[in-house]
Amino acid sequence: MLKIVVDATPVEPKPSGVGFYVANLIHSLDALQATENFRLEIIYQPGLKKWLRRDFSFPDSLKNYSHLHMLPLPVRLSDLLLKSNFKPSLAYFEKYFGAADIVHGTNYTVYPCSQSLKVMNIYDLTFIKYPNYIDSVVKAYTERVKRCLGWTDLILTISESSKKDIVEYLQVEPQKVYVTPLASRYYPDYLSDEYTQTLEQQVKYDFSQPYLLFVSTIEPRKNINAIISAFNFLKEKHKIEHQLVLIGKKGWHYEPIFTAIESSPWREQIHHLDYLSNELVALFYSKADVFVYPSHYEGFGLPVLEAMTLGAPVVCANSSSLPEVTGKAALLIDPDEPMQLAEAILKVISDSQLRQELIQLGKERAKLFSWEKTARETLKAYRGIMS
Repeated sequence: MLKIVVDATPVEPKPSGVGFYVANLIHSLDALQATENFRLEIIYQPGLKKWLRRDFSFPDSLKNYSHLHMLPLPVRLSDLLLKSNFKPSLAYFEKYFGAADIVHGTNYTVYPCSQSLKVMNIYDLTFIKYPNYIDSVVKAYTERVKRCLGWTDLILTISESSKKDIVEYLQVEPQKVYVTPLASRYYPDYLSDEYTQTLEQQVKYDFSQPYLLFVSTIEPRKNINAIISAFNFLKEKHKIEHQLVLIGKKGWHYEPIFTAIESSPWREQIHHLDYLSNELVALFYSKADVFVYPSHYEGFGLPVLEAMTLGAPVVCANSSSLPEVTGKAALLIDPDEPMQLAEAILKVISDSQLRQELIQLGKERAKLFSWEKTARETLKAYRGIMS
């Protein structure tokens, strides 16, 4: 029986980004074991603070899985081992989960096990293509990824756009890169009418006011300043009645974005909401007049898929992976042209027929993505390198 060990270290209590992907992949792979001939095992590393306290407990979200293994070394130290030329370190990792057919590193790294085939996730190449959009921690990825490529048998990525970048910038053979798209955390009937009313009472927001919506980390790569510029223009020239709602945690170098908000004559109508529950984010998606996402660069662009799933018409950038995700179900704009963004928003809010078309196209498009499909494609990729 095929034995697969997946690194679940990125899984956190409030998962986002890589942690969100890993949590859903493990859940869906676990379900596939009932019908497919393989065994899933999970390995986890403690954070540095937990390690210093000698706390080797698993996160609650992983405790229900069988075949759990703790690697009693924090990521920070294992990264140093991966950088070193200390040969005994190669065997160090393996002894904690025994010989596996496949070891899957889920966060831009994979353990250099000698008895297993190695699979590594590379989600996007922001750290190489756009180093000005990232912090010093992520900048260190380049050296680590290139070192791991020396022993990696297969790279998994999340879009054809990212695959193209990996082939071009890391000089990897195309056949060594396999695409497994992501899926939404939501499904079409996620919110019932009754549940919607309950949620509306929980959040301090006046939903009688129409609004434009953005959901993601507040950071330069997401091009939020272009949204604010477009919003200011539409308020001034077209007297739109809409508010602007930005949902997301503050990321790296967010200060200029909040300066732009404070400088707006309509700053009282721009609302930043920090990390919200899945249910409340779904509520905002479902009631938005337009979902705007002019991001400069994405590995996939999950918020766009979530918006389509829950019936928000989408205006997004024509760059990187976003056209792959939306197909013909969104209005695409040049992320460097705020006026294009403004014009596209105006089209959607002033043409109810176009808006309904985008909603329907988006819902149909979203049906093409599911976590079961992601897991099946991942299993197919594993089996492909075994043959």
